[in-house]
Amino acid sequence: MAGSPKPHGGTLVDRTSKTDPSGLFSVPITEDLANDVENIADGIFSPLEGFLGQQDFESVVSKGRLANGLAWTIPTVLDVEASVAAKMKDAGDVLLQNPQGVGVAIMHVEEVFSFDRAETARGVYGTDDQSHPGVAKTMSMKDSLVGGKIDYIQRPAKTEIRNHRLVPEQTRKAFSDAGWKTIVAFQTRNPPHVAHEMLQKTSITTRDGVFVNPIIGKKKSGDFADGLIVKCYETMISLYYPQNRCMLGTLHTEMKYAGPKEAIHHAIMRQNYGCTHIIIGRDHAGVGKFYDPFAAQEIFSNYPELEIAPVFFPAFFYCKKCLTYTTHKACPHGDDSKEQISGTKLREMIQAGQAPSQYILRPEISRVILDYPNPFVE
Repeated sequence: MAGSPKPHGGTLVDRTSKTDPSGLFSVPITEDLANDVENIADGIFSPLEGFLGQQDFESVVSKGRLANGLAWTIPTVLDVEASVAAKMKDAGDVLLQNPQGVGVAIMHVEEVFSFDRAETARGVYGTDDQSHPGVAKTMSMKDSLVGGKIDYIQRPAKTEIRNHRLVPEQTRKAFSDAGWKTIVAFQTRNPPHVAHEMLQKTSITTRDGVFVNPIIGKKKSGDFADGLIVKCYETMISLYYPQNRCMLGTLHTEMKYAGPKEAIHHAIMRQNYGCTHIIIGRDHAGVGKFYDPFAAQEIFSNYPELEIAPVFFPAFFYCKKCLTYTTHKACPHGDDSKEQISGTKLREMIQAGQAPSQYILRPEISRVILDYPNPFVE
């Protein structure tokens, strides 16, 4: 596979507009929904042109596909109170306002429908256990879903965290300008461990470049803060990557922790960016013990039509006997020879002001983390 793949569904969606929103009924939306409206407008969520209607929603939940059969695994929906939904339906066109009071998009309301929260959770997350953060979010959704296309009319104010936000039109041009024909996407919600760096570099030994694409948006308590993740990657790329081999771009959307279903969603977005491959590691987008460690790799056999190829990796670690970063497939030694650290232990060390081993984190990355005021989501 070489050269940028076609956008998912064949066409890169553009729902940006200069329509005048004067006089429209206003509906407040959350920061994460505002991000997703922008992602729809910029084609990151191609082929979606707005929030799902009932037929598409029910098909995504039950089949992991839109009603027309096209792969789509995470419901992209607008939930509101029933009284608000009624007003939206009467109005027809409504103005969606972000938490800062900026009217970011006009929504053309097509339908209002109800849904079963527990059934939705089981369909998307494979469980209705509310200790799963995605399930808890689903069970707290408002009563009505509103479907319809959007026209994006106003970007939010520029902030430092948005400095690396890129859209598919930009990334496809950047890949072409760099001469990259094979591009490996790396999804992350963490600062770079050295093992992640080695995994990325292993991937590009036979490809042209890596697109590091951290998720910026709502995460669960204990995850690393968005600003810290970006700062760590800026540091790592400047110090440890050759020029023209790694590009950083942030993806502003909420982590769902949907394991295999989210792995497909992550792949679709990176196909839209123009990537030819995506790294899918152990327990991709998982949380706790809800998913088999390799479920996110196995699900790709159900979606052979995707124009982005998964690159599967087992866990990387540093072996003190092999004297290299390796995997269990290549290393015969026991756990006592492996430099590994749990997420819990890593957080404890950072909170105590201790730097992990240089085989876990580059010293410069440890320093960025230790110097950061509030490194974890509360």
